[in-house]
Amino acid sequence: MSDTQMPKILAGDHAILARRYASALYDLAHEKKAIDAVAADLAALHDAIAAHPEYRVLATHPRLPSSAIFKTIRALVAAVKMNELTSSFLLLVARNRRLAQLGLMIEAFQADLAKRRGEYTARITVAKAMTKTQEKHLAEQLGKMMKGTVKLVVEEDDTLIGGLVVTLDSRLIDASIKGKLARLERQLKSQQEAA
Repeated sequence: MSDTQMPKILAGDHAILARRYASALYDLAHEKKAIDAVAADLAALHDAIAAHPEYRVLATHPRLPSSAIFKTIRALVAAVKMNELTSSFLLLVARNRRLAQLGLMIEAFQADLAKRRGEYTARITVAKAMTKTQEKHLAEQLGKMMKGTVKLVVEEDDTLIGGLVVTLDSRLIDASIKGKLARLERQLKSQQEAA
């Protein structure tokens, strides 16, 4: 995952399946003391999937025989220097015809690994760009709150008028003027309806 990418929220049946595969891979990698190697392999594999749209055809084509898919994946495993565990995992995913969910599996593994290491990514939306000192201070404060380290992905949105919106893990902190005005408007409407 690149530094500017924000982890996706994984939801739905495919996400549940992806988390199960990712959890099983994490457990095996932990057991074999190969977490860093597997994580590096998966990051490279994720980038390769994103860079090659033909992978989607291989992963989702309904009439492509399993033998052709498996042969292609074996060739990929042979060509790329991967940890044995990553190679076995990729072959298992291909054998089970779950290649369409491989990207989600990788994202689930990366998210689980980051969480276990106490590493978080916060999406910060601001009306006006923050200074490096402000970013550092905010990252430190969020790190204390999460009891870990927090990397910021900062975006500008001048419609906020002022303040900021923080999205971190399952939390949303809206400290923007736009958010405060919207809350005030809802409060006034509810008071008018109650009167």
